[in-house]
Amino acid sequence: MIVRLSELLTPARILVPLHATDKEGVLRELVDVAAVGNGGPSEEVLGAILERERQFPTGIGYGVAVPHGKTPVLSALVVVAGTTPAPVPYETIDGEPVRLFFLLAGPESCAGAHVKALSRISRLVRREPVRGKLLSARTPEEFYRVVCEAEVP
Repeated sequence: MIVRLSELLTPARILVPLHATDKEGVLRELVDVAAVGNGGPSEEVLGAILERERQFPTGIGYGVAVPHGKTPVLSALVVVAGTTPAPVPYETIDGEPVRLFFLLAGPESCAGAHVKALSRISRLVRREPVRGKLLSARTPEEFYRVVCEAEVP
């Protein structure tokens, strides 16, 4: 079971910046990274994420979205994060567009860890100073450092 979000996220899985300017393009960029070395074709992973989005959009407010899904094609739970230079239109609970993304995907067998990771992401991004630092990070390493420092009790 995961202990920290920083155990699931690495600088190699952080896209600063994301290049897409629409929701599906951003999801595709994130999924392409999630699928690398994790056993699954990105189209199948993207399909699982889009299906989850159709059921209930994952824009949690404050300019943050946490798209997630479960698919048997992945061998492990993975987190990919990224920021966009400009806000991306996205269905959110507060109606605001999104600049900060955390994608979470994995097999059904990781359902418990999946829920814990969603909770950890939510706790991380609900703090405005942390969101600000993540959005201003200029490199994946800087973004990752913010995540690591924010997790310190």
